[in-house]
Amino acid sequence: MQENNLPILKFTPIFKSVIWGGTRIAQFKNMPSQGDHVGESWELSPMKGNESVVSEGPFEGRTLNQLMAERGSEIMGERLYARFGQHFPLLIKFIDSTDDLSIQVHPDDALAARRHDSLGKTEMWYSVMPAEGAYLYAGFKSRITPDEFRAKVADNTIVDVLGKYYPVQGDMFFLPAGRVHSIGRGNFVLEIQEASDITYRIYDYDRRDAQGNPRQLHIEESVDAINYDDTEMQVSNFAPEANVETVMEKCDFFTTTLIEVKGEVSLDLKSRDSFSVIISTRGNAVLTDNEGRVTELRQGETVLVPSTISAVTIKAEDAEIVTTYI
Repeated sequence: MQENNLPILKFTPIFKSVIWGGTRIAQFKNMPSQGDHVGESWELSPMKGNESVVSEGPFEGRTLNQLMAERGSEIMGERLYARFGQHFPLLIKFIDSTDDLSIQVHPDDALAARRHDSLGKTEMWYSVMPAEGAYLYAGFKSRITPDEFRAKVADNTIVDVLGKYYPVQGDMFFLPAGRVHSIGRGNFVLEIQEASDITYRIYDYDRRDAQGNPRQLHIEESVDAINYDDTEMQVSNFAPEANVETVMEKCDFFTTTLIEVKGEVSLDLKSRDSFSVIISTRGNAVLTDNEGRVTELRQGETVLVPSTISAVTIKAEDAEIVTTYI
């Protein structure tokens, strides 16, 4: 199955049914219903037990991790392969919330490595189509102490000290490890994050499972993970100029860009020395790589562009495209 150069890779989404999920992900993707409570679609995942599988082309049926084991340096590029080895470093999701998610925080790389032998989790949300009245929480209104934090959790008032935001389409929220946060009801977001599933659940509105049991909380674990000085949350809104690539976020863990494609846009990927992930958040597009290979990208789809592909041309009548790389 060896090819001289890897093609653009498309994967089968992994749908997650959860109590707070809805029906909008399948509608957004123009797919048949996947159920009434789909809260997440894992678009690109190296996570054990939830590994993305190639959906078409010469590598159909292979998992992302199998390809990383066989051809990781080609996918990643030399710089990232030296940093991450065969471990693909990002997890990409769409999230649809019809109810509030738990209040939570993620550890940074150092704490996650020490406690869990894992990456930490810095992430970002891009608001794709929020419902009227949608809200989310991020950071604190003002500084609190660890003891005040414990007390606020104990008396069910932790939400009162969090920053509350009402997103509109095009808003971007950056969530470094240590920032307390929660997606509230009515949101539909693209989430880009480090490939980690380490979450410390702080508060869950005293919800119970089908057996009447409360969900596990991680109060003491979270105490050492929280940034208590985190009161400077900034919301960025992006209304991109046609056919111009705009950087939404650049950090050590990912760089994410936004492009409104009306006609044709060419991306020179050589300087990235990285894989690129390309996602359509509105409209359909056609991708052509530097070897002339063509890939259709429909609304709601995600593809992985190996580092060995040096250029991609995107053609669309009217599409919004997000790319991310390291």
